[in-house]
Amino acid sequence: MTAPRAEQLPTDFNPGAIGENEVIDPATTKHVKWTAKLGSQSYGNTVVAGGRVYVGTNNAWPRDSKYQGDRATLYCFDEKTGEFIWQLVVPKLGAGKVSDWEYLGICSSPAVEGDRLYLVTNRCEIVCLDTRGMADGNQGVTDEPQYTAGPGKPPIPQGPTDADVIWRYDMRDELGVFPHNIASNSPLVVGDYVYVATSNGVDWSHTNIPNPRSPALIALDKKTGELAGEEMSDISKRMLHCNWASPAYTEEGGAKQIVWGGGDGWCYGFAAKPVVDEDGYGELKELWRFDCNPPRYRTGKDGKPIKYATPDGPSECIGTPIIYNGKAYIAIGQDPEHGEGVGSFSCIDISKRGDITQTGKVWQYTGIDRSISTAGAADGLVYIADYAGVVHCLDAENGTLYWKHDTGSHIWGSTLLADGKVYLGNEDKQIVILAHGKEKKIINVVDFGSQVYSTPIVANGVMYISTQTHLYAIQP
Repeated sequence: MTAPRAEQLPTDFNPGAIGENEVIDPATTKHVKWTAKLGSQSYGNTVVAGGRVYVGTNNAWPRDSKYQGDRATLYCFDEKTGEFIWQLVVPKLGAGKVSDWEYLGICSSPAVEGDRLYLVTNRCEIVCLDTRGMADGNQGVTDEPQYTAGPGKPPIPQGPTDADVIWRYDMRDELGVFPHNIASNSPLVVGDYVYVATSNGVDWSHTNIPNPRSPALIALDKKTGELAGEEMSDISKRMLHCNWASPAYTEEGGAKQIVWGGGDGWCYGFAAKPVVDEDGYGELKELWRFDCNPPRYRTGKDGKPIKYATPDGPSECIGTPIIYNGKAYIAIGQDPEHGEGVGSFSCIDISKRGDITQTGKVWQYTGIDRSISTAGAADGLVYIADYAGVVHCLDAENGTLYWKHDTGSHIWGSTLLADGKVYLGNEDKQIVILAHGKEKKIINVVDFGSQVYSTPIVANGVMYISTQTHLYAIQP
């Protein structure tokens, strides 16, 4: 969550006034290159690649009248102008809040490599798209008219502003996955593979696991979409709520490994290359595991397990682990609907093997609430935000707390470290800007008029901030 080459990023920008049809009046903005109207809810991070900008949202403000009602969408804009280029429109599962929560839209952040884009849809699918859309013809699969309409509905004719689907992998059909609330993981592309957590979770009762045998983490062949490997560590059997975290990759720690936080509250390291057995099944071999929950979160003084979702009980991992100087950093947290509760932020030596809860623990900071954020690290400092709205600045080597700042509102996104500053958004419609360093300094707080649930990003000297309803490109 850093932008090390960013320079001269503004701190006094003004997002402007929202006018008729929710269009931003450019005359009222400051340091804003362009803006784009999104839907009514937007959660995933913005991605910039190949001169294009991608962001997930819903269909509350249809870009094309042929798509009506509650649908999930991925928008593609021109990086220089903000002009709309194409969109992927995905029908809902029809399962309601249980597996495809109404109006949430696309919550996954896409991964782009060359002319291919990889994404997890609200239907618990992994899709590979042509970054050029339909403008250069239909490549790959040709059933987009029926797919975008939904099962049993009249096909919707496709045009030049529609997405071109190369392949799809349905984790519900292929693996028996039961997504809880929404499939929200973001793909990771490394070498020949796409790694994705499955969003396998509990059902409406929040206690029953419909399919404890479904894998929590898988690898697909990025060219064909065929299953190449899956974890076989029985994580789904132990999960507390859902496997929502996204994976990370590193070549540190003595191996090429996928580092990932499980829905059981453990952080795992898996060998990146699947091992194929004689029957042709690929396995992501576990290298190590670390319990991110202190023992007192799991078991009470009476020796009995502490019930999940209680304020003093255990949590799963939701944020993505980061790797910094050969160590992994990851927090624990829960569904925001569960409220606040005890948290933990761990620094793990990923060169260890086996159960490294004791041998791999470099330090563990428990002065934090539950967190659904990803940490950011630079210059020997690591930052982590908790759901309660507090940003913590710690020494990356020993976990010493230098300072913390209460933003006064819940935080869903993460800290961005860029140009000597720390940027983050909160539920109170603000972008908070702090100074990067051992001493706390508040630089500015900017009101955006809409909740900020995603994380600001920087690409080619421009910062992108996505609120629930608008995307802003901010330049010096």
